[in-house]
Amino acid sequence: MTRVLQTGRKEPVSGEIRSCVVFLHGYGANGADLLGLADPLGEHLPDTLFVAPDAPESCVGAPFGYQWFPIPWLDGSSEEERDAGMARAVEDLNAFLDALMVDEDLLPEQVALFGFSQGTMMSLHVAPRREDEFAGVVAFSGRLLLPELLADEVQSRPPVLLVHGDADEVVPVQSLPEAAEALQEAGWKEVYAHIMKGTGHGIAPDGLSVALAFLRDKCGF
Repeated sequence: MTRVLQTGRKEPVSGEIRSCVVFLHGYGANGADLLGLADPLGEHLPDTLFVAPDAPESCVGAPFGYQWFPIPWLDGSSEEERDAGMARAVEDLNAFLDALMVDEDLLPEQVALFGFSQGTMMSLHVAPRREDEFAGVVAFSGRLLLPELLADEVQSRPPVLLVHGDADEVVPVQSLPEAAEALQEAGWKEVYAHIMKGTGHGIAPDGLSVALAFLRDKCGF
């Protein structure tokens, strides 16, 4: 049985939903951590609903935060626990996305995933394995998990924007070209990238501006 994800939301400025951005937060954070981005983005995307679910598990390393799955080198979990946690979180997220589209009367091409760190790992794993293609994936400061399986498991190839700080002390910036290469080898035609100069593990204004342009120009929001 899938777990219900507690979700924050920011309604469209126009009052009419024509598109939706789903924020997927990082390890130890919560949905509210990214939902604040709906304000600067929503000014330019007036018909976009923003939703930000909390990940399904409480985080050992951050008592008031959540995790999509355990991280062994941070919390002492085993690789088996990590893999099982991720598999379950994938099911939870897919169920959440399915329900969201039904409840809000949205088509997949009206939905974009916007991930940060562990939320990026979830976004880049889930979106390509869904039969119906999403509008796009914005992937900040994360990495592509299990790249060796992607070519065999891919079902759709939405446009992807990879953004990373060159001073990231948590997830190395090298993760960006590694993800881009794996996506292109798996048949992606639209992979875009931006390096945030002097930025650590976070979202800088220039990165957010590039994400906004991607959502407007490549996702059609």
